[in-house]
Amino acid sequence: MAKNKQKEKLVSTSTSQPADYHIPVLLHETITALNIDPGGIYVDATFGGGGHAAAILKALGANGRLVAFDQDADAARNIPENDDRVLFVPQNFRHLKRFLRLHGISQVDGVLADLGVSSHQFDEAERGFSIRFNAAMDMRMDQRQPVTAFDILQTYTEQQLHKLFEQYGEVTNARTLARTITEARGRVSLKTIDAFKNVLRPVVKGNPNKYFAQVFQALRIEVNQELEALKELLEQAKEVVRPGGRIAIITFHSLEDRLVKQFFREGSFEEKEENPFVQEYREKIFKLITRKPVTAGDAELKINTRSRSAKLRVAERI
Repeated sequence: MAKNKQKEKLVSTSTSQPADYHIPVLLHETITALNIDPGGIYVDATFGGGGHAAAILKALGANGRLVAFDQDADAARNIPENDDRVLFVPQNFRHLKRFLRLHGISQVDGVLADLGVSSHQFDEAERGFSIRFNAAMDMRMDQRQPVTAFDILQTYTEQQLHKLFEQYGEVTNARTLARTITEARGRVSLKTIDAFKNVLRPVVKGNPNKYFAQVFQALRIEVNQELEALKELLEQAKEVVRPGGRIAIITFHSLEDRLVKQFFREGSFEEKEENPFVQEYREKIFKLITRKPVTAGDAELKINTRSRSAKLRVAERI
């Protein structure tokens, strides 16, 4: 019942979080690029620690509104206190259109999504996101979801694991890694991070920390269906963002960035076939505001190392 209450009403509760819960990346660049209308409606699709949301609210006037999505229950603790302009939706942003309509909103003036895992999530050992701690192989952003990283390691075939680590982690010896896991899981428990890393040590290529990070990234993407969710968000943005409104996406690895770049340019995820004898007309859906991705400057890199892999792309709905 409490969950439904949180979903259905304008938010008026809050608890304080540590100042270092999460440092928002490319904050100034993102807010500037959104070109915020003080009376507009904006969506922060990845509310997290609320850093980007706070900057949007600062730019909004009394009649502006912010709809904040986040599937991680911890994010609800960061909702600003007594601000009736904020509506918090405790759901994955892949349900953007559905929950906007549920609250009587058909179109918005802008959408922001920061696709990185928050510093808070990495620092919460029990969540299983970080290779620094020993914890359960979990990696779920939304604890209501049933499938964990352990479930994937235990049930996927060797072929499925090979494809997973090759595509989502760009692991150089993905085939060997997949075989190692399937051979080990019948005799060794893979329930914890340390146990999993111990199984992998004989096949680690190059820098161990980098190798484990690639493996964990692949598992996290699969557990949370991150690329599928991103595609759904972008497709819905075509209908949800009104003409003249903008969508800003911050990515942290090439898989996400390629999807965003393709969609902003073509309005779809279908690769365009080059045929000199056929002239295919495709209606333009977005105007590129950033021809090249915006990256962090030296000043930001010094205070937030996490920003080094961040890329911001912004487009305007035509």
